[in-house]
Amino acid sequence: MSTVIYTGTTNTIGGRDGASRSSDGRLDVKLSPPGSSGRGTNPEQLFAAGWSACFLGAIGRAAAERQLRVPADAAVDAEIDLVSSDDGYVLQARLNAKLPGIEAVLAKSLVERAHQLCPYSKATRGNIAVELNVA
Repeated sequence: MSTVIYTGTTNTIGGRDGASRSSDGRLDVKLSPPGSSGRGTNPEQLFAAGWSACFLGAIGRAAAERQLRVPADAAVDAEIDLVSSDDGYVLQARLNAKLPGIEAVLAKSLVERAHQLCPYSKATRGNIAVELNVA
């Protein structure tokens, strides 16, 4: 049995040239197409922010499974590409984890485990190309 823990709700008007606002008002952003001179952000940046935050949390869960702690200065840089292909537009991603003070082999193992735990990774698995990197 599944239990809904949280539902994020937004309303968007105007598509990529519009605005999005969350139902609680905590998110209120102007939108503009990627690469345009518009003043807003774009869906790819919003997706990158959400995935990188979630992925860093999943790294913390992976570390906790091994009775380890993630360093306070750990970070994930997410790069989301909007790609034009023969089938139309698609996304691809790179998740670049920085885990200072953690040995490279262990860091890679934590990142790979996080990719199994993270809800964003689960949602995209098999749908888009994802590259995992550890700096």
